[in-house]
Amino acid sequence: MQNDLPKRRRAAELSQGDLAEAVGVTRQTINAIERERYDPSLELAFKLTAYFDCAIEDMFDPEELSE
Repeated sequence: MQNDLPKRRRAAELSQGDLAEAVGVTRQTINAIERERYDPSLELAFKLTAYFDCAIEDMFDPEELSE
């Protein structure tokens, strides 16, 4: 699923490790989401969007789900 997590993370001047620690996952999980190799659970998606104070639809592309 396409996402803009890398852009948001860099704009906040966070490393993947910093973000991972903030939302309770590993750096590898953040890396996999950013490379679009792993779709986060709904719980993790909510944690990420809460951290960046945005809607899920703003971070993750729902168009990908319908294909």
